[in-house]
Amino acid sequence: MKIAIATDAWHPQVNGVVRAWSIIIDELVHAGHEITRVTPDRFAGVPCPGEPDIRLAATGPRRIAALLDNAGPDAIHIATEGPVGLATRHYCRRRGVPFTTSYHTHFPYYLKMRFGFPRRVTWQLISYFHRPAQSVMVTTDTLANELASHGITQTRHWPRGVDAEMFRPMPEVERPYPGPIMLYVGRVAAEKNLAAFLSLDKRGTKVVVGDGPDRGKLERQYPDVMFVGRQHGEALARYYAAADVFVFPSRTDTYGLVLLEALAAGLPVAAYPVAGPSDVLGNVPEVACLDDDLSRAIDGALKLSSEAARAFALQHSWTACASRFVELLAPIGETVAA
Repeated sequence: MKIAIATDAWHPQVNGVVRAWSIIIDELVHAGHEITRVTPDRFAGVPCPGEPDIRLAATGPRRIAALLDNAGPDAIHIATEGPVGLATRHYCRRRGVPFTTSYHTHFPYYLKMRFGFPRRVTWQLISYFHRPAQSVMVTTDTLANELASHGITQTRHWPRGVDAEMFRPMPEVERPYPGPIMLYVGRVAAEKNLAAFLSLDKRGTKVVVGDGPDRGKLERQYPDVMFVGRQHGEALARYYAAADVFVFPSRTDTYGLVLLEALAAGLPVAAYPVAGPSDVLGNVPEVACLDDDLSRAIDGALKLSSEAARAFALQHSWTACASRFVELLAPIGETVAA
């Protein structure tokens, strides 16, 4: 099958959405599908306001149309609501071509938190973007219900996977800091609520793997925390394996790919009982402690079984994720009303 995937989240950006799509595309290619990437690296770009390390594609419908016409896809999926996504949506609507979308990022909450942008207005834009899609792929029932409350009712469940060969327990790994080692992996940005974790008075060592606009400020504010920057592949897997508990302080993440990576490494999770961690882990108390008191959640998670965490993660695979994605696509056969 020829599949066009349009996403504004792509390398060199480093975040869970980029990592997920990279793996999914690899799985699709391995399964024999032909993938056309409609991604920012194929166009000129400009820095994203407030996030200069993220480039926004400076493109329009004509260039997208030329790319897609040349590719001749059997299905089109739009992963993000940025310039690439909007231009691809325009192409599909003008041509009467069916398309699917996915909802990854809680922009109404992030834009309110960072810039004070009214959530009501952002939800109107989100609704405008996704309503014409044949289906909207979401990772959890909570997201499906939230989108339905804003008029987006054609959601379909699409769970994520984890590379359980890469992220695994490593009994031989050196523990570089005094324990217990409390690990965070992800972007270092305001919406991740990192201060709620870093400000805790806990015995042991807090380790932050990742980078982002708040790193410098937080490094100055919390000099006892180990900030080790971005890590990838085996190096990232070793940080998971060397830790005792994974701390996920975000209250707004829609899923949290890092949750499954931590569990695959045998690392129990401490988090707030909010959508995201609750959807993924809330019904399995053997692998995570969810508490409104994050310090208490950490203490509880430290008592949980590494073996149970690993066993839970092994139930999720990227192959199954990619297969489900193909099932949910809208093949281009009959045109739809513009």
